[in-house]
Amino acid sequence: MFKSFSTTTLHHSPFQFSLKFLTTSPSHSFAASYLIDKFGFSSEFAFKASKIVHFKTSKKPDSVLNFFTTHGFTDSDIHSIIKREPWLLSCDTQKRILPKFQFLLSKGASNSDIVRMVVGNPRFLKPSLNNRVIPVYKLVTRFLKSEQRAIATVISLPYLLCSDYVIPNVNLMVDKGVCDSSISKIFSSNIIFCKPRVLEDMVEELKNMGFDPSKIYFGDALLAKLGLSKSKWDEKIDTFKKWGWSDETILEAIRKQPKCMLVSTDKINRVMQFWVNDLGWDSFYLAKGPGMFSYGLEKRIVPRAMVVFCLHSKGLRSESASLLSPYFVSEKLFLERFVLRFKEEETAHLLNLYRTMMKVGDKKVSSIGES
Repeated sequence: MFKSFSTTTLHHSPFQFSLKFLTTSPSHSFAASYLIDKFGFSSEFAFKASKIVHFKTSKKPDSVLNFFTTHGFTDSDIHSIIKREPWLLSCDTQKRILPKFQFLLSKGASNSDIVRMVVGNPRFLKPSLNNRVIPVYKLVTRFLKSEQRAIATVISLPYLLCSDYVIPNVNLMVDKGVCDSSISKIFSSNIIFCKPRVLEDMVEELKNMGFDPSKIYFGDALLAKLGLSKSKWDEKIDTFKKWGWSDETILEAIRKQPKCMLVSTDKINRVMQFWVNDLGWDSFYLAKGPGMFSYGLEKRIVPRAMVVFCLHSKGLRSESASLLSPYFVSEKLFLERFVLRFKEEETAHLLNLYRTMMKVGDKKVSSIGES
């Protein structure tokens, strides 16, 4: 099941003089020699790493390599891990590493999951299991509401288990009144790793913008605000203004759906171009439903808009009816409410129009505006 470790399979240094040279060098020379001869690391790297590893014979590091091999790590995996965290060669694997593996296995992680976690971020092996790993895991489980989601998150973001900022940031958000559902969103993003002072400043800034921390969209607002540089944020604001939105209108839209700020400037322009220039509709409607910017233009917005446009042009839909509602319902409900409820001839025409628009797919919006 597991491949046995073999020192002959690891890359050897081309520097034949290394062992003789290093055995006459100052302290840590054996460790440096080991790193060069076992892994092919450069002399510069080996000397630097030898300052944080402590062994004078090969017994300890060999046992570490054997431990990783018997737990499913390849030679390439081990090389990568040791290059990033050479201190592991002098650690007690039975006390430092094995309990973490056992804990993760008990929570549903597989052997391959653990290998992927360690290769992806071997630093998570360093913190204390009882003082860091378990408390963080309990926090993740508390906010994600299930062991399955918690272990999946930890596997995808192993840095959660070693970051100094996770617990302080969660406590900060709780103290600021951020709701559990918002915090759960933060766990799946790099925002959880930002400095607490940065997070605190951003929470206060959003509160000053009128966002309520107790509302579910506050988490999305945090993701948007911290996920964009100031220049990118300002660029999106300027793009909305170009289409006639005022500062107040933009703020209203962001409050309704903060994720609209995570859409690319190009996507915003393309949606606006189609809505305003091709259909002749007012851009302010989109401020009332900014979630539109997150939908696929060619596969959702255009096909449905063409059906709605046709309904209005034929007097089959009231002028006072919402222009936005057709885009926020499921495919099944859209067909039932806007295509299949009319007389047979009209339904056939609408269905053909809709299917044609769907097939057009990724063609330019400007080429289908006259359908």
